[in-house]
Amino acid sequence: MEHERILLELDCLRRFAAEPPGITIREIQRFLDENSNLSPVSALTVRRDLDRLVSIGNDIRVTNGAHNTAYYQLCGSGFTFNEIRFIVDSISINKFLSDSEKRRLIKKFEGFCSDRDVRSLISRVKITNRTPAADLLTNLETIHRIIAEKRRINFEYGRFDTNGRQQFNYKPRLLCAKEVVYFNERFYLICIDEETDRRRVYRIDRMRKIQPGDVTRCKTAIPKPEGAMLDIFDPERIVRVTLRVRRFLLDEMLETLGSYAQPQDDPEHPDCVIVRATVGISRNFYHWVLRYGDDIEVLSPDDIRSEIAAKIRAVSALYEKTAQ
Repeated sequence: MEHERILLELDCLRRFAAEPPGITIREIQRFLDENSNLSPVSALTVRRDLDRLVSIGNDIRVTNGAHNTAYYQLCGSGFTFNEIRFIVDSISINKFLSDSEKRRLIKKFEGFCSDRDVRSLISRVKITNRTPAADLLTNLETIHRIIAEKRRINFEYGRFDTNGRQQFNYKPRLLCAKEVVYFNERFYLICIDEETDRRRVYRIDRMRKIQPGDVTRCKTAIPKPEGAMLDIFDPERIVRVTLRVRRFLLDEMLETLGSYAQPQDDPEHPDCVIVRATVGISRNFYHWVLRYGDDIEVLSPDDIRSEIAAKIRAVSALYEKTAQ
């Protein structure tokens, strides 16, 4: 009963005493009467409970008002409203959480807000083209536990068929779970295949029936990228490329290529910049370049420039009959 009473008092302070002047002992007593089945609590007991809350680290400040009435205000409750607003918006736009999971998580953060701020949280960011949600939180919890225990991992993995349904299959593997990576709005599990000692990557939202295996002795480390990665999968190689880029794309280039890129003015083309960057070359690199059309030109190395030209000719050939 005592612990329940103190938790209710802390909840009362978070909801109604986050801003000056705070609330009175009598208002706390009224809150306890209306929100619990506890016996009537004396003012002296409430004051002692508040002292205990202060002793365990809560910043509760007391000010005197009219008629020598004491007001209690909870300061620094852990999150500012703007921080909670950001967290709630992030939960709202997460395409992997179901609506019920979002409501449950947001409800927990509402406990850190005053009643007035809770009303402000009703307006939330919405997303469109939402994909069916996997049980992502459960998957992540299970995977993090397996990584912490240094165990192998077993699971079924799903791929879409032509009917738009995921077909799940189990394949025996000797996989050592290493780390979880968030890349391009998706969660991935990075593993080491103990039979080949190679890196393997799996989308966590396509995994189910995840189970821990035996304790593993695999000591192979996940290599750190030596250049900008445009794909979560291993690149064929990492090279230094030189790009001629329309100036209006410079911000986007630097955001994508990060610290691996060095831009400079192009003296021959004032509306362009030269960007030299160390990049992982994969199929996705060519897709990335081609999607910008003639706003990006690969200047070097020659073999990558030639490969881009070959892909452009292949695309053009697909539409030649239409053009005629």
